[in-house]
Amino acid sequence: MLDSCKLKSAGNLPLICSKKIHTVGTSNADVPLADPGMYQLDITLKRGQSLAARDRGGTSDPYVKFKIGRKEVFRSKIIHKNLNPVWEEKACILVDHLREPLYIKVFDYDFGLQDDFMGSAFLDLTQLELNRPTDVTLTLKDPHYPDHDLGIILLSVVLTPKEGESRDVTMLMRKSWKRSSKSQSLRLSDQHRKSHLWRGIVSITLIEGRDLKAMDSNGLSDPYVKFRLGHQKYKSKIMPKTLNPQWREQFDFHLYEERGGIIDITAWDKDAGKRDDFIGRCQVDLSALSREQTHKLELPLEEGEGYLVLLVTLTASATVSISDLSANTLEDQKEREQILKRYSPLRMFHNLKDVGFLQVKVIRAEGLMAADVTGKSDPFCVVELNNDRLLTHTVYKNLNPEWNKVFTFNIKDIHSVLEVTVYDEDRDRSADFLGKVAIPLLSIQNGEQKAYVLKNKQLTGPTKGVIYLEIDVIFNAVKASLRTLIPKELKYIEEENRLSKQLLLRNFIRMKRCVMVLVNAAYYVNSCFDWDSPPRSLAAFMLFLFVVWNFELYMIPLVLLLLLTWNYFLIISGKDNRQRDTVVEDMLEDEEEEDDKDDKDSEKKGFINKIYAIQEVCVSVQNILDEVASFGERIKNTFNWTVPFLSWLAIVALCVFTVILYFIPLRYIVLVWGINKFTKKLRSPYAIDNNELLDFLSRVPSDVQVVQYQELKPDPSHSPYKRKKNTLG
Repeated sequence: MLDSCKLKSAGNLPLICSKKIHTVGTSNADVPLADPGMYQLDITLKRGQSLAARDRGGTSDPYVKFKIGRKEVFRSKIIHKNLNPVWEEKACILVDHLREPLYIKVFDYDFGLQDDFMGSAFLDLTQLELNRPTDVTLTLKDPHYPDHDLGIILLSVVLTPKEGESRDVTMLMRKSWKRSSKSQSLRLSDQHRKSHLWRGIVSITLIEGRDLKAMDSNGLSDPYVKFRLGHQKYKSKIMPKTLNPQWREQFDFHLYEERGGIIDITAWDKDAGKRDDFIGRCQVDLSALSREQTHKLELPLEEGEGYLVLLVTLTASATVSISDLSANTLEDQKEREQILKRYSPLRMFHNLKDVGFLQVKVIRAEGLMAADVTGKSDPFCVVELNNDRLLTHTVYKNLNPEWNKVFTFNIKDIHSVLEVTVYDEDRDRSADFLGKVAIPLLSIQNGEQKAYVLKNKQLTGPTKGVIYLEIDVIFNAVKASLRTLIPKELKYIEEENRLSKQLLLRNFIRMKRCVMVLVNAAYYVNSCFDWDSPPRSLAAFMLFLFVVWNFELYMIPLVLLLLLTWNYFLIISGKDNRQRDTVVEDMLEDEEEEDDKDDKDSEKKGFINKIYAIQEVCVSVQNILDEVASFGERIKNTFNWTVPFLSWLAIVALCVFTVILYFIPLRYIVLVWGINKFTKKLRSPYAIDNNELLDFLSRVPSDVQVVQYQELKPDPSHSPYKRKKNTLG
């Protein structure tokens, strides 16, 4: 019998359990550290005591992360301005094996900045007694400053085997010790599969704020709102100088828990050059809301003043699944016919949000980069479509892994890009990047197994290895066209833009190229006025007289239509005037080299981040240049038929506009437009404003995106299977 359990903290100090741990009967201490199948670890995060102060006011905003290996398995809510926080949160974690300790890390939440580390500890699971609650006190330490007292975290844990009684578990442990690591990883991944899948969708519309607290000296605020549901986060746009902001923003969260969940909502005041001010907070308990119904909520802000008005709708889960190749949805003739029927032209106006169906077979990878010191890697795959994110299992110690998994997604926007990223799993740190591919859904050839060359993080050039995918896309073209004219879904998990000399230069050059097109056009027109070339000036003069004398409004969309048609016939006749943008490619490669250098020198240059105001202005300029350049490039790429679906859609729209302007007097068109604008808020008070033209252009890739989405040709000599054949020969 042990009087106290020797559970190590991050500072290598013992921590104390208030209950004694026995090694008789069901303890793990005398059993080989193998896999009995699965364990269930039930944790109650109770509270913290005497935590470290990380904010200027002598307080902190602490939250806790639980990690097993490299994977974050739980994150607590944030307790604002409290060094003795009380969480009383419960987590249920499936544990593959007991060799991996449970890491507990505490952070101070800092909006807009990197969260401050407040200490860590770890819990040795082999010292826990099975099927018995154990109170644990963890002493937090910083490995770099082991003498600092960072407070304690109080937990209650219960470790339960998931298969059979304890005696059977012990037998399973001994048997499973002899299994190969590959079979273990396959089996364990099946247990985790359900944790990746969501059971429903929470659709949230942030309407407005009322009577918010004034945080600035002018008696106003610059409010924005942050939402959090589990690991999912969303930040609204900033509304300058108002206490009654009108946001009208819509977004979706995934609902993983059957009983619902809690959405944490915080309101902030944006302050340039210093830390943002906290306005207030509120919560939405999803378990109290009925399904398939829109709820209007007026939420009073705690620790502040005013209200937030939301619309919240809970709907059933979309078609999302993970399965083995043997359970292929589209190979089942009945299921395939049902899917084709669901997206047939006859159902074009049924559930406009459900545009299509995507099936991705992640088969294998070859010739991956060796990320470990042993010359091997532990690769796993992340498949992303907008904010939908699913994972494969890890294949250990292998540079040519085979996953043989099938993923299915609902398509909400046919212009989305499928991203498949390969990582190397690491126990003690975040996963290493091995390669990535980005595939626009409209470029996919159904049912064809293809080898995609893995690219670097910037998607500008190849890295080592190829990945074999087979992708099928089924969609309704009418729904896809209508969805093109509404705002594009924003990605919640995206790196914030940081100040980069190369990125700033790249955006400046891109914008300069767009401006130079207009300047050169102006020079050309001016040369006609100056009669630099008499034949050209004479032709231009005659054309000017003819057009002005016969001009009608319908000729504007007609000219654009003729330009699109002319470029189309040039392309199909083989006289494609589109050139590969090597300038952008070179700039992107230079930018990637700078990013790698920045990663290495980030610690040395950390003091630069303190100049918040200058950095924020520079990043804003950098982003504005990018937006202006992208706008010009998207217009060019529309007429260049970079995405044929969008160019055909533009042709249809221009034909409709030409016919309308030809047959209907302009006054009637303006009258209908004005009546629609004036009555829109009366007919639909919570409608989200949008500009259909800008929404259309947002789907057209810029020159940078065209380079990123280009498919690289694989080198046949890099295939390990061919190398084997050559060796045998």
